[in-house]
Amino acid sequence: MEEDYDYPMTVGDWMITTVVLAIPVVNIIMFLVWAFGSSGNTSRKTYCQAGLLWMLIGILAMLVFGGLGALTQELVPAN
Repeated sequence: MEEDYDYPMTVGDWMITTVVLAIPVVNIIMFLVWAFGSSGNTSRKTYCQAGLLWMLIGILAMLVFGGLGALTQELVPAN
């Protein structure tokens, strides 16, 4: 029997989702489970996929700006 994962999430569902995603380390695991799992609500799945994309963009931005900061530290003479 096929389950319907397209039902709208309730306020309670979103509150539980938010609490789970606020727990360090657990949030990354649950982002991956909910984003790439074969079952689960479609809205939560796309929300977690978008969250992972934002995490990736943030990590890349930190690497780029951190690298630029390190380069400028070497170019500017110390007083």
